[in-house]
Amino acid sequence: MLELSLNILDIAQNSFRAGANLIEITIFEDSYHKEITVVIEDNGSGMTEETAQSVTDPFFTSRQTRKIGMGIPLFKMAAEMTGGSFALESKPGIGTKVSAVFKTESIDFIPLGDMGQTLSLLFGTKAGTQINYVHRVDGRSFELKSETLQNILGDVPLNSPEVSTWISDYVNQEINIIRGGV
Repeated sequence: MLELSLNILDIAQNSFRAGANLIEITIFEDSYHKEITVVIEDNGSGMTEETAQSVTDPFFTSRQTRKIGMGIPLFKMAAEMTGGSFALESKPGIGTKVSAVFKTESIDFIPLGDMGQTLSLLFGTKAGTQINYVHRVDGRSFELKSETLQNILGDVPLNSPEVSTWISDYVNQEINIIRGGV
């Protein structure tokens, strides 16, 4: 994938398929150590230890619609190609946590990408699923929760075109601010 945000989108969609009603996405940017850490955690159905070990194999998938699963294997490969690391923890009935560390100075580092668009899509995907997003850059942070937005908007759906555009623009603006931009 060309952007980490697309990997995040894919993994969060796995969380939807696993029946999660809470998905937490946390991004830590550390300019001193030149790393980005991405954590995606859900309270979905979780996986057995055997399945959790198999999901990093691109020729393993639990889906019936295709014979390969590329999301987690590509995410793992992208992290490891930079000299970073990957971890997956899962427990049946509890949920799954995927963590990856990317070394940003590596020639193989792919950019984070458009998190605003990714969150806009995720927030509007499945009503009733709480998505919490936290983005930290060198001690500065930005948080956005789908539940907070839905409470403010009332009956207006998060996937309405105006709201979707606003979420995308707002997230990207706030990320720019915590990175030191205007």
